[in-house]
Amino acid sequence: MGKSIMNRMINHVHVNIPFTMLHESYLHKFIAARMNPEIGIDAVALDRFSISDFKKIADMIHANGLKITIHAPFMDLAPGSPDDAVRAVAKDRFEQVIRLVPLFKPKSIVGHTGYDHKRYGFLKDLWIQKGNEIWKWFAEEIRDQGTKLMLENVYERNPHECKELIEGLKDKGVGFCLDVGHVTAFSSTGLSEWLEVMGDDIEQLHLHDNHGVEDEHLALGKGCIDFSMLFQYLKDKRTEPPIITLEPHKEEDLPPALQYLEKIWPW
Repeated sequence: MGKSIMNRMINHVHVNIPFTMLHESYLHKFIAARMNPEIGIDAVALDRFSISDFKKIADMIHANGLKITIHAPFMDLAPGSPDDAVRAVAKDRFEQVIRLVPLFKPKSIVGHTGYDHKRYGFLKDLWIQKGNEIWKWFAEEIRDQGTKLMLENVYERNPHECKELIEGLKDKGVGFCLDVGHVTAFSSTGLSEWLEVMGDDIEQLHLHDNHGVEDEHLALGKGCIDFSMLFQYLKDKRTEPPIITLEPHKEEDLPPALQYLEKIWPW
């Protein structure tokens, strides 16, 4: 029975991997393990690699029947900035990612909302307005190519700081990626409230564990997060699981994360 559960589960699971690492050494491991990648496309990769480099990796992944999701660049990008020049940098990076969509044909592209009340709280309405301009454009560009934009929580104190943004983007088909580790490390409200407010919008999960203080990216079951409650909630709401991405930061944390996920898998 365990093997049957794992086989069903693995079809819905992705594992994060920066493109540079995938290109240099990890592609064969993903193929051998039949593991779907969530490929992190950062500024370094965009500046270092050519379209042909990206195409080579994409073709090998597709040839082996694996599914792909992408994590868009986020470091130092501020899509909601009131500064036109700062937003232009974010849009330029997203344009580079859009050019990769025909190659990778990802199921989704995950972007960080970028909201932090300590920096933007005094101009939140403007931040949402400016951010929506870029996110709507991004979502439309990739939707036309069969890919869905998912926005992920990071430093938000509560789910309402995400809800307002997502509500303004639903007409563009934008979904919510719930990062449970970020909720536990950074939010001032618990997971149950996030599920109550954002539950209907959740279309992807980023899963990793921590002890509630730092964003440790531990294997599932190695911290304090109640993943069983999360999965039971989702099972009660939907007949099929959302896209699920495991985000271990150490290779040795992947096997125990998969084993833990298999034990609590409800579908």
